[in-house]
Amino acid sequence: QVQLVESGGGSVQPGGSLRLSCAASLFSFSEYTMSWHRQAPGKERELVASITASGGNTHYADSVKGRFTISRDNAKNTAYLQMNSLKPEDTAVYYCKAVRAYDYWGKGTLVTVSS
Repeated sequence: QVQLVESGGGSVQPGGSLRLSCAASLFSFSEYTMSWHRQAPGKERELVASITASGGNTHYADSVKGRFTISRDNAKNTAYLQMNSLKPEDTAVYYCKAVRAYDYWGKGTLVTVSS
Protein backbone atom coordinates (compact mmCIF):
# COMPACT_ATOMS: atom_id res chain seq x y z
CA GLN A 1 0.00 0.00 0.00
CA VAL A 2 1.37 3.40 -1.00
CA GLN A 3 1.97 5.83 1.83
CA LEU A 4 3.36 9.33 1.89
CA VAL A 5 4.10 10.65 5.37
CA GLU A 6 4.97 14.30 5.89
CA SER A 7 6.85 15.53 8.94
CA GLY A 8 8.71 18.60 10.14
CA GLY A 9 5.85 21.03 10.46
CA GLY A 10 5.37 23.22 13.48
CA SER A 11 5.19 26.78 14.72
CA VAL A 12 7.87 29.31 13.89
CA GLN A 13 8.31 33.06 14.08
CA PRO A 14 8.47 35.19 10.93
CA GLY A 15 11.92 34.97 9.39
CA GLY A 16 12.45 31.48 10.74
CA SER A 17 13.09 28.21 8.94
CA LEU A 18 11.61 24.73 8.79
CA ARG A 19 12.49 21.62 6.84
CA LEU A 20 9.67 19.36 5.78
CA SER A 21 10.21 15.72 4.88
CA CYS A 22 8.02 13.35 2.90
CA ALA A 23 8.82 9.68 3.40
CA ALA A 24 7.35 7.52 0.65
CA SER A 25 6.62 3.80 0.65
CA LEU A 26 6.74 3.68 -3.11
CA PHE A 27 8.15 1.01 -5.34
CA SER A 28 10.44 2.78 -7.80
CA PHE A 29 10.33 6.10 -5.92
CA SER A 30 12.98 7.41 -8.31
CA GLU A 31 10.47 7.27 -11.17
CA TYR A 32 8.00 9.66 -9.53
CA THR A 33 7.78 13.41 -9.85
CA MET A 34 7.42 14.79 -6.34
CA SER A 35 5.78 18.02 -5.35
CA TRP A 36 4.75 20.03 -2.32
CA HIS A 37 1.40 21.78 -2.10
CA ARG A 38 -0.22 23.84 0.61
CA GLN A 39 -3.68 24.83 1.67
CA ALA A 40 -4.32 27.80 3.90
CA PRO A 41 -7.60 28.21 5.81
CA GLY A 42 -10.37 29.26 3.43
CA LYS A 43 -8.17 28.96 0.36
CA GLU A 44 -7.67 26.42 -2.37
CA ARG A 45 -4.74 24.03 -2.37
CA GLU A 46 -1.83 25.42 -4.37
CA LEU A 47 1.39 24.08 -5.81
CA VAL A 48 4.45 25.25 -3.91
CA ALA A 49 7.29 23.37 -5.60
CA SER A 50 7.98 20.31 -7.71
CA ILE A 51 11.00 18.22 -8.64
CA THR A 52 11.43 15.75 -11.47
CA ALA A 53 12.19 12.08 -10.92
CA SER A 54 15.93 12.50 -11.37
CA GLY A 55 16.00 15.73 -9.40
CA GLY A 56 17.38 17.58 -12.39
CA ASN A 57 14.58 20.09 -12.72
CA THR A 58 12.64 22.04 -10.14
CA HIS A 59 9.75 24.48 -10.26
CA TYR A 60 8.58 26.99 -7.67
CA ALA A 61 5.56 29.16 -7.14
CA ASP A 62 6.46 32.83 -7.46
CA SER A 63 5.50 33.41 -3.83
CA VAL A 64 8.27 31.10 -2.54
CA LYS A 65 11.05 31.57 -5.10
CA GLY A 66 14.34 32.35 -3.43
CA ARG A 67 13.07 31.23 -0.01
CA PHE A 68 12.08 27.56 -0.44
CA THR A 69 14.15 24.71 -1.86
CA ILE A 70 12.78 21.32 -2.89
CA SER A 71 15.07 18.32 -3.00
CA ARG A 72 14.95 14.53 -2.90
CA ASP A 73 17.04 11.59 -1.85
CA ASN A 74 16.07 8.64 -4.01
CA ALA A 75 18.16 6.27 -1.91
CA LYS A 76 16.00 7.17 1.11
CA ASN A 77 12.67 7.43 -0.74
CA THR A 78 12.29 10.90 0.73
CA ALA A 79 11.51 14.36 -0.60
CA TYR A 80 12.26 17.57 1.29
CA LEU A 81 11.16 21.16 1.39
CA GLN A 82 13.55 23.59 3.03
CA MET A 83 11.67 26.74 3.95
CA ASN A 84 13.60 29.87 4.92
CA SER A 85 12.56 33.45 5.63
CA LEU A 86 9.10 32.26 6.51
CA LYS A 87 6.22 34.73 6.44
CA PRO A 88 2.81 34.65 8.13
CA GLU A 89 1.24 34.07 4.72
CA ASP A 90 3.14 30.77 4.50
CA THR A 91 0.87 29.42 7.24
CA ALA A 92 -0.91 26.37 5.81
CA VAL A 93 -1.15 22.61 5.82
CA TYR A 94 1.61 21.32 3.57
CA TYR A 95 1.08 18.16 1.52
CA CYS A 96 3.44 16.11 -0.56
CA LYS A 97 2.36 14.42 -3.76
CA ALA A 98 3.88 11.70 -5.90
CA VAL A 99 2.99 11.42 -9.58
CA ARG A 100 3.66 8.76 -12.15
CA ALA A 101 0.73 6.90 -13.67
CA TYR A 102 -1.35 7.84 -10.64
CA ASP A 103 -1.31 10.60 -8.02
CA TYR A 104 -0.62 9.84 -4.38
CA TRP A 105 -1.04 12.35 -1.55
CA GLY A 106 0.12 12.49 2.02
CA LYS A 107 -2.12 13.61 4.87
CA GLY A 108 -0.28 16.87 5.43
CA THR A 109 1.68 18.66 8.12
CA LEU A 110 0.73 22.01 9.62
CA VAL A 111 3.07 24.98 9.38
CA THR A 112 2.20 28.05 11.44
CA VAL A 113 4.18 31.27 11.07
CA SER A 114 3.31 33.77 13.74
CA SER A 115 4.92 36.14 16.19
